[in-house]
Amino acid sequence: MKVGIIRCLMTEDLCPGTMDFRVTAEGKGAFADTGPVEIVGFVTCGGCPGKRAIPRAKMLVERGAQAIVFASCITRGNPIGYPCPHYADMRDCVKKAIGPDISIIEWTH
Repeated sequence: MKVGIIRCLMTEDLCPGTMDFRVTAEGKGAFADTGPVEIVGFVTCGGCPGKRAIPRAKMLVERGAQAIVFASCITRGNPIGYPCPHYADMRDCVKKAIGPDISIIEWTH
């Protein structure tokens, strides 16, 4: 499976994404059921409120992503313990934009 990961812009200076790359390569965390996956792109949401996540998700799909993954910095608040307050709206808009054939994975690790 090929995935595109969307991460939080506000935490990119605190986290280089090392754990996201590790769990995808090893098939752990959110990828325990799928096994190892290939990352086709690793982008940010573009900043609050996350409107840029929509065209970026489309771009990831155009580049081969079979699933869009919202990194745990968005959904679980890693590493600072503050989940994105815009996540539900961002996820719903991305889902609508990419269509039903592309999966959404709501966390990484």
